[in-house]
Amino acid sequence: MIATRTYHYRDPAAVILGLKELRKQGLTPRGLLFVALDPRGETSLVVPEDFDAVASVRVGDKLSLVPPLEGRFFHFDAVHRLPGDSVLWNGDRRLGDTGSAPEVACAISEWLKGSSAKNVFLGCTPHVPGSWWTVDHLSTVTELHSLGFLDCVVTTTGIIARKIDSTRLFHLEFSALSQLGSPIDGWEEVFSSEMGNILLIERRVLQYRLVLTCERGLIEIDVSHLPELVIETARVPMRSGFGVVGRIDGGAFAVTAGTIEPWGLTNMSPAMLVGSPTESLLDLPKTLRAMPLDS
Repeated sequence: MIATRTYHYRDPAAVILGLKELRKQGLTPRGLLFVALDPRGETSLVVPEDFDAVASVRVGDKLSLVPPLEGRFFHFDAVHRLPGDSVLWNGDRRLGDTGSAPEVACAISEWLKGSSAKNVFLGCTPHVPGSWWTVDHLSTVTELHSLGFLDCVVTTTGIIARKIDSTRLFHLEFSALSQLGSPIDGWEEVFSSEMGNILLIERRVLQYRLVLTCERGLIEIDVSHLPELVIETARVPMRSGFGVVGRIDGGAFAVTAGTIEPWGLTNMSPAMLVGSPTESLLDLPKTLRAMPLDS
């Protein structure tokens, strides 16, 4: 368990200054654990209490943390700095109601740039998912979920997203995004699940692999041949409400549990780290059955 502390900022300008100060104290994107807005649009950042421990924090560790914020908070899941410095973020759909989410996302993106990082992945919280894109904090924001695209994940060639209430996976090339100037058009279908609707996409590509949580189980895909081809590499039938939100490089899967709905996996719990470096996705059901999940 990581001991945490929370910093509160009343407006996006304060977030910019706060992140700069925290960087001086040793905070890196690896140590940014949760970012959430309250209904007034004020920002809370959750970081490790001991900044010396930041270097040892893994994405899987973040995903397994219980969010420490109590009350009404709308969490970010991830913020991505894209080629050309446009910004993509995923999170609680209610972030769109706060008014300050684009400015906060852009502030985080600019902070990432100062750390030579392209993204930050944050803790796992239950919410209705949303995805947004903008050029900068003064520009129009595109609500990708309003177009039917959710769980946007950045690849080496573009953005992958699932289509809501669908078996289909879509890809938008960075070159198309640059030419069109927005992600409203240009999406191409690259994969269709044979295990029911895609409910959740693993939050980041690791070694060109990505796990899709579907209505009837898990599918691992190889995205190294995008945009021409997506290859299914493993299939695990499961109907228990488990989903893969991430994994540790050379280590365990970060597995959440939730309620299966046709449009997504809802009421997701903080993830559990399941498995070992020698195990594959195919070993996951056996490992889950052997775990004391109620403890």
